[in-house]
Amino acid sequence: MHRFRVVFAILLATLFARSPVLAGDGEGAVDIGYFALKPSIVSNLVGGPKYIRCDIQLMTEKASMLPKIELHAPALRHQMLMLLAKQDGQSLTTRAGKEGLRKAALQSFQEQLKELTGDEIVADLYFTAYYVR
Repeated sequence: MHRFRVVFAILLATLFARSPVLAGDGEGAVDIGYFALKPSIVSNLVGGPKYIRCDIQLMTEKASMLPKIELHAPALRHQMLMLLAKQDGQSLTTRAGKEGLRKAALQSFQEQLKELTGDEIVADLYFTAYYVR
């Protein structure tokens, strides 16, 4: 039984050891990083529920670009607030509405960052808290 625990611990350590993820097309190593847009984003909505509060994490495959994301965080927050102000509150209460908002926000952020830095930088966007009331 002790030997099993040792082998299991070694396997876990191997799984969770940090190593770069290789890109599929030979571009080299991917260095994933996350940036939290803080504080929470709160906005009024059109119709239905009246407001949304959400926390957003941005994922990049170039952790060295995190300072650029931080520099342009006010522009990204503005983009999100403008996007939210046009949303129907009722649709944001559904899973499909939430996913649609996530995709629209990601595309908006990528376009904004491309305009400001010449690179989309952000690979994905995650809601880590999401409340519509």
